Amino acid sequence: MAKIDGKKLDGKIALISGGTSGIGAATARLFQSEGASVVVTGSSQASVDKAKTELPGIEVVVSDAGDVAAIKTLVDRVKAGHGRIDVLFVNAGIAKFTPLDQADEDFYDSQFDVNVKGAFFLLKHAAPAIPEGGAIILTASVAGASGGLPGSTVYGATKAALRSFGRTFAKELLPRGIRVNTISPGPIVTPILDKGGLTAAQKESFISGAATRIPLGRTGTEAEVAAAALYLAADATYTTGAELFVDGGLIDL
Repeated sequence: MAKIDGKKLDGKIALISGGTSGIGAATARLFQSEGASVVVTGSSQASVDKAKTELPGIEVVVSDAGDVAAIKTLVDRVKAGHGRIDVLFVNAGIAKFTPLDQADEDFYDSQFDVNVKGAFFLLKHAAPAIPEGGAIILTASVAGASGGLPGSTVYGATKAALRSFGRTFAKELLPRGIRVNTISPGPIVTPILDKGGLTAAQKESFISGAATRIPLGRTGTEAEVAAAALYLAADATYTTGAELFVDGGLIDL
């Protein structure tokens, strides 16, 4: 049961992939404030070094989210250092955008390697270390549930796969008492926009255009997605196999 008094994740061990910036970093700070010992991953030494300064008290590890051997090494390290993983937030992902006629094999593989293969094998290797009552959260996207931006075909397909993982892993891990749920954010302004190949003008157009399409009239924040992750990690004790849209009503209204 979630704590009524005190911190919601007191004494818990949380592993967040892709946690050096954006939604992952915001969630790491929130989980830490709620009493968890938090481990986050970054894809490069530079991002990890920066996060070590920005995330005091949080363990930051270099780990390639698309490399299966690196994923197993990561899980082994967390098990050796902490003994278990109470909350697993499968958040690492990349987003790239290009017209269909310009998409090549590398463009396709890079996103599926990190967003789909990496997520699958992190779930596979981490699941044995998660005790009864543990929680798994996956970061998908509204792009996986509806038509996305032009050029986002591959990205949307990877997020659709994660939505499927959320349902099927929930059933597979049900006998062990592990809950699996998915967060599908709508337009959130995070550093991922700067890494996806958008020009400054395209980024500004995305942000301003989103405000006109979203019923709540604005883009979301990293903190709002982190709050949803905390809810699924600590409070939603009777919820598994669900998808929580954090999208300002974009999908349903």
